[in-house]
Amino acid sequence: MGMKLTLQQLMTRAALPALCVAVASYFAFHAVSGPTGYVAWHEYKVQRTKLQQAVQSSEEQQAALQRRLVLLDPRHVDPDLADELVRRNLDLVKPDEVIVPLPQAAPAN
Repeated sequence: MGMKLTLQQLMTRAALPALCVAVASYFAFHAVSGPTGYVAWHEYKVQRTKLQQAVQSSEEQQAALQRRLVLLDPRHVDPDLADELVRRNLDLVKPDEVIVPLPQAAPAN
């Protein structure tokens, strides 16, 4: 009772499964490496982490500047900060003081 299929019949029967496999492969490929796939999602996650670190660093710098701004209030200037600014900007040193130069910190990017 063996039934021999011609090449055309075999191709006709295999067309639909082949088409389904091709469509599934297309979607699987884009799910992994498409513009919104797993690889892109991972890269977005890494980029988001870097941006969150940059935001945190900026917030810390802003907080430090805010603290310094409070010390420079014209109604009540902090005497130590005023002394530091005058000495740094005018290069004033008392006779009994020793100047110890510190290495410059690299600018944060």
